[in-house]
Amino acid sequence: MVSLDDAVLARLEKGGSRYEILVDPELVDNWKKNPESVPLDDLLATDEIWNDARSGDRPTKEAIEGVFGTTDLLTCVEKILQDGNIQLTTAQRKTLIAEKRTKIIHQIATTATDPRTKLPHPKTRIELALEEIKFSIDPFLSIERQVQDAIKQLKPVIPLAFITVRMAFKVPGSDYGGVHRLLRESIKKEEWLSNGSWVCVVEVPGGMKNELISQVAQRSSEVSVKELD
Repeated sequence: MVSLDDAVLARLEKGGSRYEILVDPELVDNWKKNPESVPLDDLLATDEIWNDARSGDRPTKEAIEGVFGTTDLLTCVEKILQDGNIQLTTAQRKTLIAEKRTKIIHQIATTATDPRTKLPHPKTRIELALEEIKFSIDPFLSIERQVQDAIKQLKPVIPLAFITVRMAFKVPGSDYGGVHRLLRESIKKEEWLSNGSWVCVVEVPGGMKNELISQVAQRSSEVSVKELD
């Protein structure tokens, strides 16, 4: 459940009254696309419908049923999100946009590479390119959707390639735990050597290559890495 501090107002005005719910702005877009993918407890900060959430005024059950045809919370929430509007303060909007911009830049930087060098673009280069194309961040659309839109608009400005790299890591057996926890989602093959070392092969997006090597080095006293064909 989203905290009250992080929640925003969704408001429907109908029949001369306001009906408000407090929702997680990060989940609104996912909810609209597929309500079943987002548990109601995750979406809402409170299991309440308000006339004025800030003052604590609640509508009567009769008023809710008169407007929504039911008092079922799920049905009312769906109606408010589909037909109402999200209410953001200027500060909330700025914060949400800044947070999403950072996440969009990070995701592009860790999945895309420069096909000329086969290395990731620096985050500052991606940030400047987004400014150059005047990419507009929507505080409510999902990160995944906006990353796709950003990539389409960025390709004429900076070269982007999406490749998968295979790397082999070898670390001492004493460092296995921390390194395995880091790599386990990407491991394609692993084995123990007779000298007690642990070896694995991973597949990751090209943009993650340098960052991943650095993270493994932080967890191992002695690491060797080799990029595979």
